Amino acid sequence: MAPRDLALGMVFLVQTLAGILGNSSLLLHYLILHFTGCKFRLTDLILKHLTVANALVILSKGVPQTMAALGMKHFLDDTGCKLVFYVHRVSRDVSIGSTCLLSVFQAITISPTCSRWKGLKVKAPKYVGSSTILCWILNMMFNVVVLLHVTARWQNNNITSKMDYDYCSAMPRGKITDLLYIALMLFRDVVFVGLMLWASSFMVFILYRHKQQVQYIHTLSHRSSPGSRATQSILVLVSSFVLLCSLSSILHIGLVFFSIRKIWLVKASTLIAGCFPAISPYILMSYDSRVPTHCLPWIIAAKSSVL
Repeated sequence: MAPRDLALGMVFLVQTLAGILGNSSLLLHYLILHFTGCKFRLTDLILKHLTVANALVILSKGVPQTMAALGMKHFLDDTGCKLVFYVHRVSRDVSIGSTCLLSVFQAITISPTCSRWKGLKVKAPKYVGSSTILCWILNMMFNVVVLLHVTARWQNNNITSKMDYDYCSAMPRGKITDLLYIALMLFRDVVFVGLMLWASSFMVFILYRHKQQVQYIHTLSHRSSPGSRATQSILVLVSSFVLLCSLSSILHIGLVFFSIRKIWLVKASTLIAGCFPAISPYILMSYDSRVPTHCLPWIIAAKSSVL
């Protein structure tokens, strides 16, 4: 194995292990909160679904990519490739949708009670559960197309235009089909990112106005309130997502739309796509005041190692 391949494999391994550790710890955190009778926030249910989706992204993409980078190429058959890619696409899209829902519901939560949002603020808690379930169902239906063109790497070796992912391959679907698929994905991502940016801007405005109105806050402790910390964590989470999603989308367009078949571009796209599921649990836990203080040092250290 070449030193460059070994180094890349170790990078994928560290990212995968950090993602598994972080998402497992966050799920355990919510499990402990449930059994200790701690009061849940409106956005906690969305965060649970986001954590599950991110864990599935790590397991379905990070683990196979790490194995392939370390020299194991033909460990999945045709059925295994279809299942792994389908789970990855569904969980990735649920992660995008959950992040969008998270930012929108948090914006509704912190909106002033006397504003035009009053009615929506009262009704919002009733739709959190149904919104997250609908997000899973729609993405499971939308990504069925993945099962039709993903095959094992050792099959159809005579097709030169196939997309090579080290451990699996994707068969060409035709220019028109690719254009429609990319257009739908871009439209969805643009809508979600637009909603996230709008909700984030609204939250920044609310926090700034609250800080201006409450002048005596400077004489108090510098520690933020739980609601403010939750909003800050979501703002950091959304900012990280928008940045990484933009980079990943640009690389994905180069891979599919412009038919660029460079293997380093595939690996770079995979590495960037795995950053958000790996770092998001550490962002959330570092801002959550309900996390025990003795857990914070290793959370911050782990987050620093991932970044």
